Amino acid sequence: MLGGMAAKRLLDVFCATLLLLVLTPILIVVVAAMAVDMLLVPRDRGGFLYREPRISLGRTFGLLKFRTLRNDVLADLRRVGSHARLYEAEQNNLTWTGRRLLKPWYLDELPQLLNVLRGDISLVGPRPWPPEMVERQVAEGLTYRNEVRAGLTGPAQVTKGSGVRFADLDLRYVGDLRRLGGLALVRHDLQILWATVRVIARGEGLSY
Repeated sequence: MLGGMAAKRLLDVFCATLLLLVLTPILIVVVAAMAVDMLLVPRDRGGFLYREPRISLGRTFGLLKFRTLRNDVLADLRRVGSHARLYEAEQNNLTWTGRRLLKPWYLDELPQLLNVLRGDISLVGPRPWPPEMVERQVAEGLTYRNEVRAGLTGPAQVTKGSGVRFADLDLRYVGDLRRLGGLALVRHDLQILWATVRVIARGEGLSY
């Protein structure tokens, strides 16, 4: 019988592959929309993808995203050593495609399925944070982001109005990760994935 981590990895590979196949038409539309945007709006020109340093299982990797920020904004971000989320909150920093298509429907996150296939992250787990934020959390005594694989989504991302700290939800999941066996862990992850789909479908917005 498969152990918890082996079963979780099989779920990751199967679901990420299936999602990439099913979502291929959407990926084509996204790339086409970005190409037209860059053709018509000079300040929106740049790469289709960008990588941002994040931490998973104690190591730094490049988290893939469709580019939502203008190239000049990305250059400023890299110059000051910040991360995209702080800049994405300001609508003027976004490309037209970023404002109208990518951010409202979380389509900028789709390339992270490739990170899942590569084993950088799992489908479910604590969200991968930038190194400086992980360092601050470790200084507060919370080391779990260095001990488990980060996730595309997790309990902290789909919990709305519970009043529970994100760190407490992450720690609860880390405890489940260490406690549950193969099939039980797969069922647990599937429940979180389904909750993620419901939150996106209702337009509530995931908490990252």
